[in-house]
Amino acid sequence: MLTTLIYRSQLKLSCQSSALRELVEHARIRNASLNITGVLLAKGTDVLQILEGSEESVVKLFHKIRNDKRHGGVVELMRDYGPRRRFENVGMLLFDLQTQSSKEVLQSVLHYSKLDSYLTSDDRVFKFIQTFITGKRPAPSGGRYDPAKWTLSTETLPLGESLGLLVSQHCQFALQPIIEPSEGKISSFEALIRGNDGGSPEHFFSALDPAKIYEVDLQTKAYAFALAQKLGIGSHKIAVNLLPMSLVNVPGAVAFLVDQIKQHGLQPEQVVVEITENEMISGLNQFNSAIKQLRAEGVGLAIDDFGSGYAGLSLLTRFQPDKIKIDREIISDIHLSGPKQAIVRSIISCCSDLEITLVAEGIEKIEEWCWLESAGIRRFQGFLFARPQLNGVGDIRWPHLMR
Repeated sequence: MLTTLIYRSQLKLSCQSSALRELVEHARIRNASLNITGVLLAKGTDVLQILEGSEESVVKLFHKIRNDKRHGGVVELMRDYGPRRRFENVGMLLFDLQTQSSKEVLQSVLHYSKLDSYLTSDDRVFKFIQTFITGKRPAPSGGRYDPAKWTLSTETLPLGESLGLLVSQHCQFALQPIIEPSEGKISSFEALIRGNDGGSPEHFFSALDPAKIYEVDLQTKAYAFALAQKLGIGSHKIAVNLLPMSLVNVPGAVAFLVDQIKQHGLQPEQVVVEITENEMISGLNQFNSAIKQLRAEGVGLAIDDFGSGYAGLSLLTRFQPDKIKIDREIISDIHLSGPKQAIVRSIISCCSDLEITLVAEGIEKIEEWCWLESAGIRRFQGFLFARPQLNGVGDIRWPHLMR
């Protein structure tokens, strides 16, 4: 299958001009033997390259490039499939914007194109090329957030010890901190529901009578509030997940939540209800009414797993929460993915305009955190910093610049 792959990177070459020509000459011979076409555009150390060939050959070559120490900040921008090549099978073409003008480079690229001119204007590959040539490209992450310059140190929190398995309950909760590394502080704790065997939320809910899911979902929040009280979270906030339809289908849902919050010594302002967008919402008038009631009581609101489910931007137009939590599927390996970076930049811009706090969840790699922190996100949740602990709070690992 004919595959086109585009990536950008920064080249680390001792003598830029001559070393680049040597690199391209070696690549030309190698690519020709693999029946791969490479088009490389260079602007100083910044590089954009298009690779065309069989899927197996292109992907194998890209992995080799990603592991090449001469390339830094390698980010995949596009991977597409098509019936024919856009360029002649020439092995490798080099277009150096330090020795040629933007206009000359663009004309040269079009000269080697096999597509009719009326097709190139609407072709994604040529749009990437034109954007790179004209300089409209997002700047790479700042040097301050170079992953190689950061290390992690562990802190044990002065909270009550883990309570272990609470056998008198229908379910358990594991607490995981949401932190602000740049400020060195905890933003809140999320109470993640678990089965009595410590199993996942999916496993817990799948074992319930479907007619009782919303009622049970609501009632279990009392256990989360009780846990917060037993551990002594003080003035910290606690976040609980709630299926949207629990607010619609269970009579008096808001009153129940507020009553349980107060019964367990918490203030409504300490509680954040995270509405997941993984469920279709019907009865929007009732849902909106419940949201208004929660807000009137002082309870905070968040959209969880943003970008993964049914609601997305539609839900955001109906009510503006205090927080949006970007789904881990978007966050995972964001430092390597151009599409994910573009999506997150758009989310950041939107939430900045609406004064909504962003949380990136599912952080497992320091490279992910560095990119996101550099992009402007300040709150994070994930295994990199702290793992959920059953009926307790585990240690936190804080990032520090190495001396």
